[in-house]
Amino acid sequence: MNVAVIGATGYTGLEVVRLLMQHPELNVTAITSDSQAGAMLTEVYPHLQGLVHEPLQRAEAMELALKADLAFVALPSGLSTGLVPELLGAGLKVIDLAGDHRLSQSDYEQWYQKTPPSAEVLAQAVYGLPEYYADQIATARLIANPGCYPTATLLSLLPLVQQGLIDPDTLIVDAKSGVSGAGKAVSPSSHFVEVNENFKAYKVGVHQHIPEIEGVLSQHCGEKVTLSFTTHLVPMTRGILTTSYAKLTSDVSTEELLALYQETYRDQPFVRIREKGNMPATKDVSTSNFCDIGLRVDPRTKRVTVIGVIDNLIKGAAGQAIQNANLLCGLPQTTGLRTAPVYF
Repeated sequence: MNVAVIGATGYTGLEVVRLLMQHPELNVTAITSDSQAGAMLTEVYPHLQGLVHEPLQRAEAMELALKADLAFVALPSGLSTGLVPELLGAGLKVIDLAGDHRLSQSDYEQWYQKTPPSAEVLAQAVYGLPEYYADQIATARLIANPGCYPTATLLSLLPLVQQGLIDPDTLIVDAKSGVSGAGKAVSPSSHFVEVNENFKAYKVGVHQHIPEIEGVLSQHCGEKVTLSFTTHLVPMTRGILTTSYAKLTSDVSTEELLALYQETYRDQPFVRIREKGNMPATKDVSTSNFCDIGLRVDPRTKRVTVIGVIDNLIKGAAGQAIQNANLLCGLPQTTGLRTAPVYF
């Protein structure tokens, strides 16, 4: 299948391009950057010299439809809202890596403070968490690729929520991300002198990924889930670690919960469950599409602690998007993605 990458000069778009270079079935036939149209991607990223030969072009839906069947839209939130309907109208299938098509109109307007997509377009969107929505993804025209924090959090918590093993009112998530999660645009909060030798919380209680996480958990819980979610910026380039805490509703052991997770993700190639007493770290999944999960039951407090780690740019964005594209194409989910993490 021929594909276009829209927004190829951003960090996420760049990773989509890099991963597609090793994909045996998806061919990159168009890459776009409205701000740098006409230039070569290698002028922006010289490390791709001799590897990428397509010039950057403007994101014109009809022109892209002549070259591609599927578009990866890796634009900042708010920009894909206007472009996606044009791409769909031109006959392209779309995977949107921004947050524009993950929420209801009212939630999007409230949490992103931007104009939401139309109800007609939102009705076509399928939430792209492959481990739970593979059948819907396979027949979709528009896939809303999950956010990075939601991916790690949901994969960590859904087995417990589905089985009613935790009290959702006690749910607290402490999440940490590398600086690449802020995107390529320069801001004071992501400047080197602000980040280096520093560790801080941000968007406390108002992070735009909160309604996305609560919405999916609520679907699987059967009741409204409201959680406490705090994000932190860590002075590292890439990676996400989420630590989730909740009160258990029954007397279960660490071993029993690990067995539940092993069974839940038995056929999911990118979720790896740690053995008892072994907790994952961000280096364990760096540059890969894996999500590693470890947990422990504290019999003293009757709480469970679940730790999930992903690479925010891969499983949290570009890799998951290609995993979704594989489902769309009827390919094994691992096609072009089964690579070992880079530890150093």
